[in-house]
Amino acid sequence: MTPATTPSAKARPAIRYQGKITTWHDERGFGFIAPNGGGAPVFLHIKAFAVPTRRPFAADVVTYELVHDPRGQPQAEAVAFARQRGASPDRAPQRFGTLFAITITIAFLLLLAILVRAGRLPAPVLGACLGMSMLAYLMYRSDKQAARTGAWRTSEQSLLLIGLAGGWPGALLAQRVYRHKSTKPSFQAAYWGTVTLNCIVLAALASCDG
Repeated sequence: MTPATTPSAKARPAIRYQGKITTWHDERGFGFIAPNGGGAPVFLHIKAFAVPTRRPFAADVVTYELVHDPRGQPQAEAVAFARQRGASPDRAPQRFGTLFAITITIAFLLLLAILVRAGRLPAPVLGACLGMSMLAYLMYRSDKQAARTGAWRTSEQSLLLIGLAGGWPGALLAQRVYRHKSTKPSFQAAYWGTVTLNCIVLAALASCDG
């Protein structure tokens, strides 16, 4: 591994290395760095950033101090993003996902409002969906923060149940905004299953006469 160039200082600074984040698990708050010049992957935890400014992405270039855990495995400390022109990560997929969630949420709530206005659904259904969506959004946000800090987590069953109860629009929005549970295939399959069931129940209610 080759040390990164650092400015001179009055006190001799610790040796800093540079590398690229090759793997990043945002929900769990850790990943690995491939050091410049080769060598074993270096473990990176979100808490290792000296001054957290944003969430890291795969392909981010970072500088760090190298230490070893009790098992002798390399890990990064005092991590900082390297300042490189044109090196900012591509956030287009995240922006698209957020826009998609906003569009779906607005369209669904507008459809419910139309059905209520037409007398096909009782007004409390719309109110319940709004309330559950806000609760689901807060639950996802809280669970994301817990994942970052190692605090008590909200179970996936609870997150799925709040969606099944009508809060799936808020859950979808929170998934995209906080990048939480949005890339886990098993959870996404179960989540969209609850969305389908919820929509089937609402469609049945809307089609009932009287």
